[in-house]
Amino acid sequence: MVKAVVDTEQDVMAIGGGLHADEESYLLERGSLQENLWGINLHPRRELPELVEFDSVINIRPRQDNLSRDVEEPSIRDRVVEIVGRLVQ
Repeated sequence: MVKAVVDTEQDVMAIGGGLHADEESYLLERGSLQENLWGINLHPRRELPELVEFDSVINIRPRQDNLSRDVEEPSIRDRVVEIVGRLVQ
């Protein structure tokens, strides 16, 4: 399993930090907005969409109506999977 954070606005992804918060900080320092960043786990031996696991503390955002470590909004989940599909071969 590999931790990653996806920016759904800029279509970029940070991979390889010890924590999702490390990758989140990296993207924030490069101009991403926190509201567009979603933490995921990548399972390299799986195919899409099972490759992507939505489970991260950075996803808990009451002000965006996301109350769990999951990503509850289907359109955001779809966008993340789409971006991962383009970036991961």
